[in-house]
Amino acid sequence: MNCIIIEDQPPAQRILKKFITDVDTLRLLGVFSDAISAMEFLKKEKVDLMFLDIHLPKISGMEFLRTLPNPPYAILTTAFSEYALEGYDLNVVDYLLKPFSFQRFLQAISKVPSRSRSGSPERVSKNQEPKKEIYVKSGHEHIKIRINDIIHIQSDADYTEIHTLTKKLLSNESLRYWLDELEGHSFYRVHKSFIINSEKIERISGNLVYLINQTKVPIGRAYKEEFLKTLL
Repeated sequence: MNCIIIEDQPPAQRILKKFITDVDTLRLLGVFSDAISAMEFLKKEKVDLMFLDIHLPKISGMEFLRTLPNPPYAILTTAFSEYALEGYDLNVVDYLLKPFSFQRFLQAISKVPSRSRSGSPERVSKNQEPKKEIYVKSGHEHIKIRINDIIHIQSDADYTEIHTLTKKLLSNESLRYWLDELEGHSFYRVHKSFIINSEKIERISGNLVYLINQTKVPIGRAYKEEFLKTLL
């Protein structure tokens, strides 16, 4: 994976560079001390993963992540644990609390989905025979549901809501996890907080998708053009 470091502290930069060098599957493309410089780089180069510090000059790591319409996978690094919840709401892969060990670094890397990233909107590919059912871990239970019964999935703070016509299940998994899990089916990410099943669309009007359960889902500006072009 092509990766970059966005970190303004030289000691932290050195540690990350050393750890990345020790992992054969990672290739470091650049190191940046502020998000503005990284933003320009991302416009020109294909980056799969970024190690992003939260406390940066000019613009914070969180603010930077929100500005990117189709960001690379992100692993947040910081010395302040109180930002973890906000980071997961932005669907980051993991959260490294400084100082972190090489073992903890490897654990974070292992969570990066293997599915290659494509442009917005993110859609599950059809390269293999799709599964028909999944188990959703909700609390202490694993609940089986038919994939085709899913109407939409919504991110809400530190969990996701999986909606069918008859039930709503809460899961601790991120939206990106569900994109991988639903491989081979007609699901699209149309907003940073929503995945929809295109087979459950009733109509599309303006910046809203109307689903068969009477839910109105907003279409994010960064996703709209490609979503409509692909779907229609």
